[in-house]
Amino acid sequence: MPPAITYDPRKHVGVHPERVSHVSSTNFPGHHPDEDHSWDLERFKKGLTVKIERLSNRSIEFDLVGVDASIANAYRRILIAEVPTICVERVYVWDNTSVVVDEVFAQRIGLVPLNVDPALMDMKQSQNDQATDRNTLVFRLQVSCERRKNAPKDTTDPNKLYINHEVLSSHLKWVPQGEQEIVLADNPPAPTNLNIVLTKLRPGQEVDMELHAVKGVGKDHAKFCPVATASYRLLPLVILNPEKPVPRELAEKFQKCFSSGVIRVDPRTKAVSVDSKKMRNETMSREVYRHPEFEGCVQLARVRDHFLFNIESEGFYPPQRLLPEAIAVMRAKIATVKRAAEMLLNNGDDLGDVAMANA
Repeated sequence: MPPAITYDPRKHVGVHPERVSHVSSTNFPGHHPDEDHSWDLERFKKGLTVKIERLSNRSIEFDLVGVDASIANAYRRILIAEVPTICVERVYVWDNTSVVVDEVFAQRIGLVPLNVDPALMDMKQSQNDQATDRNTLVFRLQVSCERRKNAPKDTTDPNKLYINHEVLSSHLKWVPQGEQEIVLADNPPAPTNLNIVLTKLRPGQEVDMELHAVKGVGKDHAKFCPVATASYRLLPLVILNPEKPVPRELAEKFQKCFSSGVIRVDPRTKAVSVDSKKMRNETMSREVYRHPEFEGCVQLARVRDHFLFNIESEGFYPPQRLLPEAIAVMRAKIATVKRAAEMLLNNGDDLGDVAMANA
């Protein structure tokens, strides 16, 4: 039998009927008298854990254990706003007789994720920088709709009546520039999803555009965001009170107050227990607090330093690569702060150079 879990204000966030408690960290020097909570690398290594719970082609769920909420939230915000991707930025419209106006059409095209590794391209320092084969990809979108010959007269299905009645993301054709054909030969640039509908056409309508894709980050525009979802929640904790067990006749009612599988009821003795593996699925609805007969039987909490991350990838990055990319961005930021601090210690020499390099 695993040891009984008890509520610890230092490790847990209390979840009560109408409030939460102990939300602030207390593991810093000076908070507890005569206790040394200075940061120690070896102690941090022992407590740090990253465990993948589920991985698919487009999403990942993993546990990040042993870090402060500020670190976990920094990774979440970096994933949304500062991991670079490649998207269409400029659209040159030569012809567009569809029902979608040029500005809306251009926005829809910009939101199409591309399968290009951002590491292979440079980022423009400003919008007016000269386009080169190092910082710009060129696509052509040229589609015209025609009536299909010998189409059945009794059908209303546009797939049988027309040719190219939908403009799809698969119609974006990469036009190599300079050395791009060699550098990107292993993975030619294209949309990650070839079936995104951009607009619909009818006979006589056509679109003809030139598209320029560049490298950017989500804080500049949402289209550069590499994730569809990047969120976390603290690990739920259901703590039973051994001094006041749940009455046998109310065991099944108690079980229904929680998410499926979280509470186990012995079919013979009607004894109540918590499934530690399925406890992570608890939604913390606090339904159990609504019933006075269960008062004192259970305490709800969350583990302060155990984060359950859920990330859905969109674009080039496979989901398992997103956290390392966020860590790389954070390390670069820390290196910048370190250099600036060293410059201040040296009476501010070259501090302006550091600021300009990271502007």
